[in-house]
Amino acid sequence: MTETLPIAPWRVFTVTVAALRRLSPSFVRVTFSGVDLDRFADNGYDQRIKLVLPMPGQHGVNLAGGADWYAAWRALPEHLRNPIRTYTVRAVRPHLAEVDVDLVLHGDGGPATRWARRASVGDEIALVGPDAGYDGSHGGIEFRPSTGSCLLLAGDETAVPAIASICERLPLDTRGTVLLEVPDADDVLSLITPPGIEVRWLPRGLDAHGSRLVPAVAAAAEELLLPGPSGAAQPVVDLDVDTEILWEVPEEVAAAPLYAWLAGEAGVIRTLRRHLVTERGLDRRAVAFMGYWRLGHADPA
Repeated sequence: MTETLPIAPWRVFTVTVAALRRLSPSFVRVTFSGVDLDRFADNGYDQRIKLVLPMPGQHGVNLAGGADWYAAWRALPEHLRNPIRTYTVRAVRPHLAEVDVDLVLHGDGGPATRWARRASVGDEIALVGPDAGYDGSHGGIEFRPSTGSCLLLAGDETAVPAIASICERLPLDTRGTVLLEVPDADDVLSLITPPGIEVRWLPRGLDAHGSRLVPAVAAAAEELLLPGPSGAAQPVVDLDVDTEILWEVPEEVAAAPLYAWLAGEAGVIRTLRRHLVTERGLDRRAVAFMGYWRLGHADPA
């Protein structure tokens, strides 16, 4: 009698590029297909996944499956490890065995951007994502607002896919503000949002990262938290984004007038967090902040 192995929350999907669509100068949508993508869980919101990319000159990837895929990858010599990058699911169509992922094209320095600029229909990679057969929480979703809170969703171009996906799942009576700093005015995309959500796009042109987002968040906090701070200003440990991961998501979300979800370049997100928690007095348990990337540093796997 064959023993049935328990289903893990995540699994490795071998996928093929089915379509490529350039959404704007900075965004490309990749549609992946695969024989078992009908088992990919459609959890929505900011569901994280991993893309496992080919090595230079390699067709496809060689990645062990099963629950210990990451340990097996870590055990490989560094020069044999396929690059792994984290992204957000943009859309899932289990009935078609398809998954959409929106990638940001910034420069040509990282393996994901290099791959995306050269990708063509038929290319094969691996995608690590939630298994619909698992009966439980898959993890990888950080958007967890308290009931009735006004929302402040803010980020740079790397957060646009996650915020777009979050907005599509919000209840119709949700109120709040979305702030999106992007490289170019042509990067403004059409978002599906409830009527009570105001979306502000902030093209920065040649200015520094955060030059538009930081003052916009401060102005939005002033509007949404009037007549003043929601509580006493709280000291926060100022993390060194060069040595520490800037990622804090409250397990228990505080009942507060505002729930803030912030993601993007780590130094900018640190500044936004300090403003909301230390200067504005927003309960830190009502702020999810994530340093998706660090200026001048390679992305971690």
